[in-house]
Amino acid sequence: MTELEKVEKLREKANVSYTEAKEALEIAGGDVLDALIYLEKQGKAAAPAGGGYFSSAGTTYEEHRASYENKGPVNEQGGETFGQLLKRFGRFCLRMLQKGNTNFLEATKNGDLMFSCPVTVVVLFLIVFFWIVVPLFIITLFFGFNYSFRGADLGRESVNRVMDGASEVVGEIKRSFGQNGESSCTGSDRENCDE
Repeated sequence: MTELEKVEKLREKANVSYTEAKEALEIAGGDVLDALIYLEKQGKAAAPAGGGYFSSAGTTYEEHRASYENKGPVNEQGGETFGQLLKRFGRFCLRMLQKGNTNFLEATKNGDLMFSCPVTVVVLFLIVFFWIVVPLFIITLFFGFNYSFRGADLGRESVNRVMDGASEVVGEIKRSFGQNGESSCTGSDRENCDE
């Protein structure tokens, strides 16, 4: 039903002007029944003989209006409409995008900052180039890079401890390879190790 059809229908039922009908529809979020109830409460339309209660829900107009304003319209089964779910998902995506753009993954080597990249870009690279990014990340750890997060959401000590833990594991692996190499090249075999 178009907006004009809703205004016409509301004008027929409530006997109000186009302006009043349009205003009531805007307040009711486009719902003709809510707009009619609003006009009844304003004294611009005659209330039904039953006292203005919703017979199916057993609630007054004020209770229904408060519920409607807090949650928005609901479908016939009492859940959210598909449009509301899409809006909620869109708001979630925007919040995640904002958090991803205000938090950074930083790489340092010997205390010098090598690069700083927004987390959003890191996640996109992980999704698109997973089999390149993950091995590259691991290899750079072996070359002495340390990674940490900076920002309000990810720059916490607990998150960065995990990143430091990864660097420590790589350090242990490097030390174990170094010790294995030294132990096999001792004594008379030392000449063979240099070759």
